[in-house]
Formats: sequence, C-alpha cells, structure tokens
Amino acid sequence: MEKQKKENVFRTLARWLVRWIFGLKYEEKWFGKKQHAEKEIKYKNGVPDDSELIVSPARQVFNRFMDRKFAVVSVIVVLVMFLVVFIGPYFMPKYYDSFTETTQVDLPPTRSFMAVPAELKNDLKSVDSYGSFSVGLSNAGKVYIWGVTRIGASGVNVKNMPEGINDKKIAFAAAGQDHVIAIAEDGTYFGWGSNRFGQIERTPEIEANSNLEPIPDEVANGTLDPTQIKKVTCGYQASAILMQDGTLYIWGNKQTYANLDKFIGRTNMLDIDFTLNNVVGLDSKQTTVVTGIKGLYNTVRPNIGAKGVKIGEYLNGRKINEIRCTTKSLCLLLDDGSICFAGDFDKDVVDVPQLPADERFVDIEGGNYHFVGLTNKGNVYAFGGDHYYQTKVPNLKGQAAKVFAGSFQSYVADANNKLIGKWGLKGYIFGTDGAGADIFQRTIAGGKVTMTVGAIAVIIEIIIGVSIGLISGYFGGWIDILLMRIAEVFSSIPLYPFMLILSSLLSQVAISTNQRLYMIMVILGILGWPGFAYITRAQILVARESEYVTAAQSMGVKETRIAFKHILPNIISVILVNMTLSFAASMQTETSLSFLGFGVNYPQPSWGNMLSRASNATAAINFWWQWLFTSAILVFTTVCINTIGDTLRDVMDPKSSNDK
Repeated sequence: MEKQKKENVFRTLARWLVRWIFGLKYEEKWFGKKQHAEKEIKYKNGVPDDSELIVSPARQVFNRFMDRKFAVVSVIVVLVMFLVVFIGPYFMPKYYDSFTETTQVDLPPTRSFMAVPAELKNDLKSVDSYGSFSVGLSNAGKVYIWGVTRIGASGVNVKNMPEGINDKKIAFAAAGQDHVIAIAEDGTYFGWGSNRFGQIERTPEIEANSNLEPIPDEVANGTLDPTQIKKVTCGYQASAILMQDGTLYIWGNKQTYANLDKFIGRTNMLDIDFTLNNVVGLDSKQTTVVTGIKGLYNTVRPNIGAKGVKIGEYLNGRKINEIRCTTKSLCLLLDDGSICFAGDFDKDVVDVPQLPADERFVDIEGGNYHFVGLTNKGNVYAFGGDHYYQTKVPNLKGQAAKVFAGSFQSYVADANNKLIGKWGLKGYIFGTDGAGADIFQRTIAGGKVTMTVGAIAVIIEIIIGVSIGLISGYFGGWIDILLMRIAEVFSSIPLYPFMLILSSLLSQVAISTNQRLYMIMVILGILGWPGFAYITRAQILVARESEYVTAAQSMGVKETRIAFKHILPNIISVILVNMTLSFAASMQTETSLSFLGFGVNYPQPSWGNMLSRASNATAAINFWWQWLFTSAILVFTTVCINTIGDTLRDVMDPKSSNDK
C-alpha cells in the first residue's frame, strides 16, 4: 500500500511537470486522459458520495495559478532570490560593505586565478603575483601566465610576451600590478606590460620625468651576470634586482614609492621587497629594517596581535635573514627560525600557530595581505589577512619543499618540483567593481537592502492605506471626504523632487547609513499609501451593500468589527494583488533614487547605487559586467514579481474566463 502511494505521488508530479512544461495535450498523450470525476468520487455505505467534488475557491485559485507556467516560474525565481539575498550573507562571513582592494580593480568574471598550466605543475620553479595575474617559471626556463591578464581599459595584455622570450631559457621572472620582468640565463632582459611609470623600459619621456626612475642601463642592456643575481622582484609600479654582492638596481614610480630614492645606488643590501607604498630592505648589518624614513617599521611584535617592541630590544643579538612584505605589513625571518611582524593588519587576520619545540621556519613568502611559511619539517603555515581564505592550508603531510605566495593565493611544491597544493582566491563570479570589491557579494548584500526597502515600504503603505480606505469607504460622509482629500494631498507630492530637496537638506546633517535607509522606507511608505486607500475604498463601497453586512448590522455587531472582521477578509485578494505590484514598484523606486544619489549611499550596497557607480561611458564599454549582472537581476526579479501580481489578479477575478 505504501509503495503504491509513493508511485501515485511520483506519477502525479510527473503529470504536473509535463502539463506545466509541454501542455495538456502531451500530458494526455503520454499518461492518458485523466478521468477526474471517476477518481474523485468516493463511496459511503455503498452509495456514491460526491460531496468532495465541490472545489473551494482557494483551491480553484491555486489550480488556475498552477496552470500558468510563467507565473509558477516567477514564484520560484522570487523565492530563490529571497533565499539568496536574505540567507546568502550568512555564507559570506568575510564580506563587509567598505571592502576595497587596489590590486583587484575592474576585473571581469573569472575563476582562473589558480589555473596553473598543466606543463608547469610537474616542473615548478617559481610563482609570483601582485594583482590579477600570476607568472610561473619552470625549471626548464619557460614562462607561464594565467589569471586576468588584460589590464583595465588600457589595452595592455601581459599574456602577450615579447618576441624571443620563448627562445631563451629564463632564470628569473617576477610580476607587478601591471607589468612583468624576466632575466634569461644569458643575461637578456625582458619586460612587458604597462610602461606608464617606467616599470619595464627607458624612454625619453620617462628620463625627463623627475617622478620616475628609469631602468638602469646594466639591466636594460643585458650586461648583468645572471649567476650573480640573488633576487628579482616587483612592486605595484616598480621593479628591483638584487645581486649577490649587495648591489641593488631599482626603478619605477617615485610618487607611489616616496622612499625609492633612498635605495638607488645601494651596494650593501641583503634583501629587498615592496609594500604598497614603501620600499623595504635589509642591509648587511641585519639588525634593522631599511626604509630611509625615520621611525618607520622600527617597532616589531612577536605575533600579529601582540604589543610592539623596539626592534633592537626584540632581536637581542639575533639577526634578520629575510624580509617579506604584504601591502601594509612586514614579516621578518630571524636566524634562529623564529619570525616577528611590523606594520598594519586588516580585518580577518589569522595569527601564527604555535610551532613545536623542534620546528622552525626556513622560508617565508608574502602575498597582498597574508604570509605563507615553510618549516624544517616540511610543514606549511599561512597567517595574516584571510579575506579570501588564503590562509586555509590543506593537509600536505610534511611533503613541502617550496612555498610561493600569490596576491591572494598560495602554492606549494615538493622536492621533485611538483605542485602538491594550492589554495586561496580562484576568481570572481561577477567580476569586481571600480573599488576592487566582489560584485557577486555586493549584489547579494545589495539585493537584501533593495528588497527590504521594498517590503517595509509596502507594509507601511498597506497599514496606512487599507486602514484609511476601509474607514473612508465604510463610514462615508464627512469622514470619507476628509480622508480622500488627505489622500489627494499625498498623491500630489512628486516623489523625486521631494527626495532631491530632502537629500540636499540631509547632506548638511550627520546621519548614519542605517538611519538614511529607515528614512527611505518610511518616506516611500508614507507617499505610497493613497493607492491602497483608493482601491480599498472602492471595494468597500461595493461590499458594504452586501447581504452579510446587512445581516451583521441587524444583529447589532459593532461597525468597526463589521469593517475589519467581516468586510476586510472578503477584499483581501484585491489587496494581495496590489501588494505584489506595489512591492515591485517600491523596489524600482528605491533603485531609481539610489541610482540618482538620493537613496542608499556607498559603501552600503543596493542595486541602485551599484548601477550608479557603473553609469559612465568607460564602464559601459569596457567593464560591462559592472552593470549587466545587477541590472539583469533587478529587471528579472521585478518582472517576475509583476507577473505574479498580474496572474493573481486574473485567477482571483471570478469574471475572467479560463483561457483569458
């Protein structure tokens, strides 16, 4: 019996799906004509009982609604959208409205940030990254590039490597924000990408610009001995080559790196790296951080959250072996295998785990906000910023021999140069905006704001409008005249000019983002209630002459009870339809206001202000993803809500025909 019931349920669902998708014709063709009357008739004491053949009005409405396939799809879409925007934020705990990232600006939709080429996975020498793309180098001397290689709207694509590079065996390769440099084993220098700030080559314009440091002749001419090169590295808009004897060659944008001049011509450097705005080095003394700026990074801390200590006091006779940087912070590897930190750390910081007594760090690499360290036991630890889970190290079972840090990724190779682990940011489903924020996350958070504004505004409209319409229509007389004149006054207020004036006045007052949001909800509700009042009043004028109202009056039922307990439930269907349509209209109004700058303000996202930030010719032509996804979701959602409202109006109208 139980099995038969399950089969009937599945068969019913199958019939419904076929009818919904293909129509009644195919349902009857594939399942046979359904004999509704015969199946619904039950027998009681041997006599046919046809009482259950009577279908309730609610059931009729439901059946007619379910026959409208577009309406059903619309309901599913709206429900899914509600679930996504209201539950989705709980699954993106690293998100916050004001997040920006300079190195991730205007990136298209992609999931290729960790798409290491197959040829490189088994012969990995190095990986370097500073922005949206990574540069990998194999032990065979071949350069590989993956990720988003097109740099903004500049037309520069770092995927286009210079001629002749594939004919050389490359010894070193490094990546900046928008450029790549490489040194071949015969000393040949290669640089490609953007050269706006002299990052890759010398030109007369760069030589004449005092804010730029040209590439040294020794580097450009290929006269350096590659066997004597210790390190090749790039910053945001600068590059550097450090030799084994301590000679440093450095060039690039001196406006971005205000202390770059302090490193030109140095011959006593043991290590060099870049934060976002400073050059940081280690000289032969190995007892201090070299910046050329007094007081900068002279205080360190034993762990990320600890109190700062003067660097000389903390070292206590120990030496610094390596300096590794993120955009704002430093990690110092000491000669005893311990580490310490200097600089600033942002949100979502993960501290260094406590190592066993017999374990110590032997190498540290830095990404944009995180560090990844290798120990003498072959274990890997990641710590620092964790906005994109770049510190979630997989279980590598002590097999690591090399570690590399990308901008928001980490890579690990074993002793055989085989890639055995990678983790971090894979990319962005909807791309990023002009501030480097994830559009997908902001779309979810913005949808919650837009839908909340729409829902609360409609609730306010219903409470005010239905109450006034009910009282006005039922009692009539001077009450009706007074309330309708008030409704006409509110109807005559132009929304957008009113919001423009109010926004101008509020700009002079300190008001929080949430307070502004509450104000928008209330204003939309207060200005939008007359529509509900008119509709409710019209229905009441018809319903108050009905027989059930006359009967209630003759029984002495209170007037307010008749209005709210007897008449209101009978006109709820009309209110429900208009509530659905008004919800979509309120969403569109909030979007329009935010688009014009009078609604929800940045950094709090809404679909309107997200579109506003993409409403320029550059974004429209070059960064299509910044407006396409948000506008498509907004249009699709509002169309679906309107479809639901229109369908409800049709199926609840007793005068409409079945094939209307």
